[in-house]
Amino acid sequence: MAAVTAPGGEAWKRGEQQIVTAFLSTDPSTPEGKDTVEQVRAAAENAGTVVGGSAAEDADAVSAICGNIGWVLLLVVLVTMVLLAIALRSVLLPIKALVQNVVSIGAAYGLTVLIWQDGFGAEALFGAEASGAITFWVPLAAFSFLFGLSMDYELFILSRIREEHDAGRSTDDAAIAGLSYTGRLVSSAALILFLAFIALSTVPVIDVKIFATTLAVGIALDATIVRGVLTPALVAWFGRLNWWWPGSSRHR
Repeated sequence: MAAVTAPGGEAWKRGEQQIVTAFLSTDPSTPEGKDTVEQVRAAAENAGTVVGGSAAEDADAVSAICGNIGWVLLLVVLVTMVLLAIALRSVLLPIKALVQNVVSIGAAYGLTVLIWQDGFGAEALFGAEASGAITFWVPLAAFSFLFGLSMDYELFILSRIREEHDAGRSTDDAAIAGLSYTGRLVSSAALILFLAFIALSTVPVIDVKIFATTLAVGIALDATIVRGVLTPALVAWFGRLNWWWPGSSRHR
């Protein structure tokens, strides 16, 4: 704690109760700040009073937003697996797509932390000082955007590769043909979104800058390295395993 003050005057009192303002010496979003907020709330509860203010509200918001995130992620994974498996008639391709999404989103999170929490490049790229912490709502909001967008790109590419394979091409040839047909579409869409998020990052609000950075970095990595390189490479590597489907006997 940095300081604790109590405003004077009867207007700030109700019987034996009085408003007390507590100032933290650290950002409430940091681990140390969160621990301090929890300790203050525990002490206030033991004293028969309550804690308000933005720090407590943010802590409650995090609990409300992320309290059931494990079940939400599990539901998203299961629904995505089922839908992709039915659409692509493959068991392996949906698993591969989900793993690649983890790689793409994880890399976006890591670079955002490197820039805005650790301070590498924040001043040079955005003309602003690093915040030292990532805004609590950014990871979940960015996940919602990036998961949907990257899965769209994956489905565009894989569905075309599936069509080429069903038309009689080998797995390697189908991967080449599928990417040649969809590559321009995916690259163009990703470039448009990347530039839109770069424009969003010019908003003079640090929280928005952090959010826009995560989205821009995630889209750029996903469209180039993940979808442009890893997707066709893994399809070619797994060969006939890509097309295994219960009850199907046609694999190449």
